[in-house]
Amino acid sequence: MSKSKAPAGIHPPVAKLNPAADPRRMRRIIAEDPEWSLAVVPLLTNLCLQHIVKNFEKKPVLDELLPSQKAFVLEQLSPSLPLSVTANLISDEGFWKRCCEERWGIGDISEYGQSWKRMFFERHLENVIELFIPGVTDLSVVLDEVPLCQNYVRRLRISQLLPPIKEPAKFEDEDPSDSVSEEVGSDGPFMDHFDFRILLDKLPNLEELQLLYGVKSCGMNFEWNLFEFTFRDCESLAKALKSCKSLKVLRINQSKVDDEKCRTLVSSLLDHPSLLELDLAHNLIGDRGARAIGKLLKHSRLKRLDIYNNQIRGPGAQAIAHALSTNTTLLSLNLRLNRLGDEGGQAVARALLKNRSLLTLHLGANKLTEPTAIALSDALVQNTTLKSLNLSCNRLGVDGGKVLEEGMSHNNTLLEFDIRLTDVGLESEYSICKVLHNNQNKAHRKRTQDPAATT
Repeated sequence: MSKSKAPAGIHPPVAKLNPAADPRRMRRIIAEDPEWSLAVVPLLTNLCLQHIVKNFEKKPVLDELLPSQKAFVLEQLSPSLPLSVTANLISDEGFWKRCCEERWGIGDISEYGQSWKRMFFERHLENVIELFIPGVTDLSVVLDEVPLCQNYVRRLRISQLLPPIKEPAKFEDEDPSDSVSEEVGSDGPFMDHFDFRILLDKLPNLEELQLLYGVKSCGMNFEWNLFEFTFRDCESLAKALKSCKSLKVLRINQSKVDDEKCRTLVSSLLDHPSLLELDLAHNLIGDRGARAIGKLLKHSRLKRLDIYNNQIRGPGAQAIAHALSTNTTLLSLNLRLNRLGDEGGQAVARALLKNRSLLTLHLGANKLTEPTAIALSDALVQNTTLKSLNLSCNRLGVDGGKVLEEGMSHNNTLLEFDIRLTDVGLESEYSICKVLHNNQNKAHRKRTQDPAATT
């Protein structure tokens, strides 16, 4: 049977095939990477940048990149890269912010000069020192970090210093008494802490140092020797401070600094070229230590001195007052919670008759009574520099309040005067507050008229 042909110009109908049966549509590409897709083909540049990120620890490449490429690499880098690779190569604040947040969580950058990199290296070095155990930790643990940190550390706030591990006493059966006497009478190395001589002279930008010779969270392992600032510690610290020429602020609190240790520390600070603030609060400083501090006031450029909560009595306060009468740099003096008594209080008040630099004076809780109030009243009449005076928690009494009220009636410069818990009487409190209010208004008008004027 012959096949019929379609007329010229007319095409025969094409049969519709099942798509599943079309071999061309059944072809599939199975890639080794299941996430690979023909839809997006990475640029060769991106592949190179990803390779740089992956091999950054072995071969860091950063400065050779364009700004946009550099930003991409920095965003992809892991915060856990070794500091030996990143410390002196990466300055991007975003990278160091990720490093800080990964290690410590949220932090306040305002305390570190708005620099995440400075925050990281200061806190990192603080942690290294706080976990250092003398006689156990190798010195290289600290020294290896110095070249990485030294350009970025401006402040160290050490909240604990660990003593060496004390080995338990071993007694021999034949003569245990000898072992006991040796253990009790010795001042062995287990009483010493981190030696700052190996560190401070290697930090050229260090401006503030805060130390606490104690242990955090010791729990049931509490022993008094965990909170002991030994004389050997003091001597090594004094030598370290003398070599740290950039230091401006020194704080040693709650560390049992007594007279001898205070004298040792002060001797190293007498000719210090940059020290401006000294804080030895919450210690055991008495009159001998106060005399050394008085000598420091005569030979230094201190602007702030905090020695509150110590054991300074009248003679020690007299030594400080004698230096204060000739000092021209100190702006703030805090002597609260000592034992000055009227002997010391009157000496400080007499110093105010000559001193023309002090702006803030705190004499709270010093067992002051009416004689000191009389001396301070005379000082308030003549002194035109002091802006803030605190006499709280003393026993000035009603008569003391009246003489202070009289002195304040002739004063035009004091802006703050704390007389809480002094039993001066309500009338005196009201009159003194009224004078303070007038002085504050005058100061405000002066600042408004002349913004450059300082109070």
